[in-house]
Amino acid sequence: MNFLKAEWRKLVIFNYEIDPEILIPYLPEGTDLDFYQGTCYVSLVGFMFLNTRLLGVSVPFHRNFEEVNLRFYVKKKEGSDWKRGVVFIKEIVPKPALSLVANSVYKEHYQTLPMNNAMKANGDELQVRYSWKYRSWHSMEVIAENRVLPMESDSEFEFITEHYYGFYEDEKQDFGI
Repeated sequence: MNFLKAEWRKLVIFNYEIDPEILIPYLPEGTDLDFYQGTCYVSLVGFMFLNTRLLGVSVPFHRNFEEVNLRFYVKKKEGSDWKRGVVFIKEIVPKPALSLVANSVYKEHYQTLPMNNAMKANGDELQVRYSWKYRSWHSMEVIAENRVLPMESDSEFEFITEHYYGFYEDEKQDFGI
């Protein structure tokens, strides 16, 4: 049985080109930075965790919630295969119990902050906003076409979304987001 099972919905992803040298100190042992067409990316990702279950159990008041995370992309050689994954610099959630479990069980660096979301469908448009309060309110927002598009092979979007593993280092710095 999986420890955590949930759906990720209403993803908002902002990708930024970054100097790879900035990420080297945060690179877990045995991993290499993963580049898309020679470009190193860091991403700010907001989404809804929906229908969340811990060890198959739905925990009251912790089933549906926002998350915003900052991550970068890595790969790790295992035998003759490359495992593609992400390293989370910071993960923000609205409930202390989520941070407690993730930090103690998975040794992650979740932070609990006040959060909210707003979603509005208006004809062919969908507006999605995730907000969090760290000293003052911050947010990420997109207005997009309200339709599903096929994944384009070898696209930047495929590169960003096709990293299935999480790799962690022992120490992470607080980037203040």
